[in-house]
Amino acid sequence: MKTLVVCSGGLDSVSLAYKMAAETELLGLISFDYGQRHKKEIGFAALAAERLSVPHHVIDITAIGRHLTGSALTDDVEVPDGHYAEETMKITIVPNRNAIMLSIAFGLAAAQGADAVAIAVHGGDHFIYPDCRPAFIDSFQSMQDHALDGYADVRLLSPFVTVPKSQIVKEGARHATPFAETWSCYKGGERHCGRCGTCVERREAFDLAGIADPTDYEDPDFWKAATSGFKAEAV
Repeated sequence: MKTLVVCSGGLDSVSLAYKMAAETELLGLISFDYGQRHKKEIGFAALAAERLSVPHHVIDITAIGRHLTGSALTDDVEVPDGHYAEETMKITIVPNRNAIMLSIAFGLAAAQGADAVAIAVHGGDHFIYPDCRPAFIDSFQSMQDHALDGYADVRLLSPFVTVPKSQIVKEGARHATPFAETWSCYKGGERHCGRCGTCVERREAFDLAGIADPTDYEDPDFWKAATSGFKAEAV
């Protein structure tokens, strides 16, 4: 199976890229510049593509991103600290982001003769991101079956969609993913802040997986307080 991976440069998508490289014929990685404040993540996706010896396609959709207002990821809005399950994290939603990106990725896959597009959405995203849930994945596949009918048959692979992030860490370790060469922090500073939702989730996932976290956090212990009121699942 010839596969393209949507890769932001984060822990999840880079782990997915290494998994797909081991299990399929990896044709390349696709990243999107939508004006995100943590744009530095794209550099980590480029590094993953270099390590895996595949092309890295960077799609500039900043013109679209400028109109998707109201998100802490694209506007001058402070990124909140805390657990992903908190109501405050909804400010990090970029409306229809995955639907927009996947539509472009499927067009690229059809043009390149790929059999599949892989995306690293996972169970921990379900709290606040509607376009990371199984129902969205199933519906998007159905839509693309109609959109490409008679032209191409492209599958949407989402192997992490029902599992927690700790399982992604385990899968990543199994495929020798260089975790230190991934970027998660939404604040986009010099170091991972250790306080935003993605940093908290990342640190917690390594702990639950029982795997050493190589990440350099500005606040390495905040995650303990942030996760104390939430039940996490380890697999």
